[in-house]
Amino acid sequence: MKVAVAHAAGLPLVVEDLPVPDVGPRDVLVRVTASGICHTDLNVIEGRTALPLPIVPGHEGCGIVAETGPEVRRVRVGDRVLASVSPACGHCRRCVDGMSNHCELNPVVKAAPRFELGDGRLAAALCGCGTFAEAMVVHEASVVPVETDLPDEELALLGCGVTTGVGAVLNTAAVVPGSSVAVIGCGGVGQSVVQGARIAGAAVIVAVDPVPGRREASVRAGATHIVDPAAGDPVEQVRELTGGHGADYAFEVVGSPELMVQAFDMVRVEGTVTLVGMPAAGATLTLPALQAVFSGKRLAGSVVGGAQILRDFPRFIRLAEAGRLDLRSMVSRRIGLDEINDGLALTSRAEGVRTVIV
Repeated sequence: MKVAVAHAAGLPLVVEDLPVPDVGPRDVLVRVTASGICHTDLNVIEGRTALPLPIVPGHEGCGIVAETGPEVRRVRVGDRVLASVSPACGHCRRCVDGMSNHCELNPVVKAAPRFELGDGRLAAALCGCGTFAEAMVVHEASVVPVETDLPDEELALLGCGVTTGVGAVLNTAAVVPGSSVAVIGCGGVGQSVVQGARIAGAAVIVAVDPVPGRREASVRAGATHIVDPAAGDPVEQVRELTGGHGADYAFEVVGSPELMVQAFDMVRVEGTVTLVGMPAAGATLTLPALQAVFSGKRLAGSVVGGAQILRDFPRFIRLAEAGRLDLRSMVSRRIGLDEINDGLALTSRAEGVRTVIV
């Protein structure tokens, strides 16, 4: 089968013919039908994370179950499934306590070597998935069976980007109707934050991004105002749009410590700051201690949008089927697996919202 492998940091992916991985007792073989290209994939490929290479990127995908291990209970052959960036076993302490986005299987699932390379070395799969391939073998905790008529290229986006963004609004920040929201970074995840804020009933949604096309896409997604950070201090622009008080909620969706500080400065007293973007390994966030204490502002990291995938995948699908969550507009380009490096270049240049391999 064809697999796109990242062999060394900063080098193009190599599409290789590799054997189908073995299926373990609790593993599932999935024929991948669509995979989004996420900025996290770029971070890994360019060596900005602690993950060792070689690795098979891709973690935002869907497909059809082709084979299951003898102990698998969650899915059956023929099921249509969504792969998840984070596994959820459903019975460990964290899953039972409503924190399945921190499932105790995470380190085991994500570190498992899955692909045997031509030189005999083994490569892991990003997030335990490795969706940049014609097929993947994943632990059953990393897939959720779904029933929907949504097209593959739209459904795949729920595996990471959309769930991370919408979930950050509905789960982590718990945005309330009538509130004001500022979103820094309006790529695929940022657009999903904008949509989540619209779904939550926010009255003012400010999209902050230096790329004109992404600002325009944010308006279509539900933003009421847009801010070009090159046109002046974005903190002051957001304050002006919120009556001088600052936003009730701010979301940083880039992974930049500098922009995280901006998000902190954008919210009002007792406001909520939610960190969604993935920073580089070793990056450090510094805030003024006195202001952090006496402003009463709340700062929260959001892992996979605080999503409980067994609950949230189906409910986000229902939102999409009802027309409340617009997935179609997020798919800016469709490519084949052989065009993967072109797709990565589009993502690196911030062209479009989401490029999807089909």
